[in-house]
Amino acid sequence: MTEDSRADALRDKVRSLMPKAETDLAELVSYKSVYDPRVFPIEECHKAAQWALDAFVEVGLSDAGLYETPDGSQAVVARYPAPAGAPTVLLYCHYDVQPPMDESAWKSPAFQLTERDGRWYGRGAADCKGNLVAHLTALRAVRDSLGGKGFPVGITVVAEGSEEQGTGGMEAFVPQNVDLLRADALVIGDCGNAEVGIPTFTQTLRGTVNVIVTVETLAGPLHSGQYGGAAPDALAALIHVLATLRDAHGNTTIAGLPGDGIWDGQQYAPEQFRADADVLDGVDLLGDGTIADMIWARPALTVLGMDVPPVVGSTASIQPKARARLNLRIPPGIEPEQALKAITTHVESNTPWHARVTVETEGLASGFRSGTDGPARQAMEAAFHTAYGRESTTQGQGGSIPLCNTFAETYPTAEIMLIGVEEPKCLIHAPNESVDPSEIERIALTEALFLTSYGA
Repeated sequence: MTEDSRADALRDKVRSLMPKAETDLAELVSYKSVYDPRVFPIEECHKAAQWALDAFVEVGLSDAGLYETPDGSQAVVARYPAPAGAPTVLLYCHYDVQPPMDESAWKSPAFQLTERDGRWYGRGAADCKGNLVAHLTALRAVRDSLGGKGFPVGITVVAEGSEEQGTGGMEAFVPQNVDLLRADALVIGDCGNAEVGIPTFTQTLRGTVNVIVTVETLAGPLHSGQYGGAAPDALAALIHVLATLRDAHGNTTIAGLPGDGIWDGQQYAPEQFRADADVLDGVDLLGDGTIADMIWARPALTVLGMDVPPVVGSTASIQPKARARLNLRIPPGIEPEQALKAITTHVESNTPWHARVTVETEGLASGFRSGTDGPARQAMEAAFHTAYGRESTTQGQGGSIPLCNTFAETYPTAEIMLIGVEEPKCLIHAPNESVDPSEIERIALTEALFLTSYGA
């Protein structure tokens, strides 16, 4: 059988499996697998984990089990031993999901997979149950194409149960189970393409620095009519500090952090970004660089929340204390400790009137940059080209996946590639999350082609 005929056979096989993929995803989406007992019972996560375990065992990964991680969540690990001389591939995904948020904003039930306008809607349909189903479909296609005689490479599937909560269960589990998860190539199925139909490697992930800034000026609130004009206002001082973190064009301006990074991969058209972000008519986009520069290659400061009096119920008072929670995203190359020192110094230096200011560290995470060459990357690039009919490109991602750094530190010689079904229209983490089923089909075909060619 020629290479082209093998590819055509896999393409036909994946296509024939798509009804099963839809059934699989509908079942998975029905589990309210939010790893937070305050939102849904943890039993929902256990049901999703058991479903995934059973599915991967059925496809031929018989060395499988549920492993409790240090944060209490269950990780699904299913393996197939590598044939003699063949490499091992780790396929990662997670089965836990974000809460549905405002359920009244959903046009169809959040935990019921619903087809609408050619897309499949439901919480986790893309992030990340859609990626789990893509892995599963790829494995079925390879198994069936080989007559049920196993796989040409070693396979380890890892489905995490608490990724969305950021509680670090898997990050702690990996170093404790090095041999269990050891692989030559790691395919992180928790990303996606720049657009539907454009095969994309996510090359970089931004790191994060979260801090809480507290400004204090008075022992207690004062009447603004009696004291206003001379008494130092903590809320006004906080507003002043926050205003110094961006310039008039919206560039993040924290002393000591470079703000001129350039993204040389896939670009993001401003009009497409405006549509994807649902920016209001007439409102400017931020920054002096391209969209790709601003969201993937430069620091970005966001005010996540503030403790200030609400408008309704507020009084004519000068505030003695105000707080803000800040999120700083940093590209690879800027260490989180460096960024923490820079933002702390900046806040302290720009707080007016000698007001008391404290900067409390809430969390740090490093950025990540994957490799761009190696036998696994070359095989995946070829698989992308065959599956999509065009060359692959690269993008960054504003979010963080701390597990990637854990994998890189634990397996320094392994190739790590980030791909998946999540493109901008998926609206992951938002109401009306959806997935384009053609992306599940093409990512599954890409992975099936990769698994049959890598190491050959």
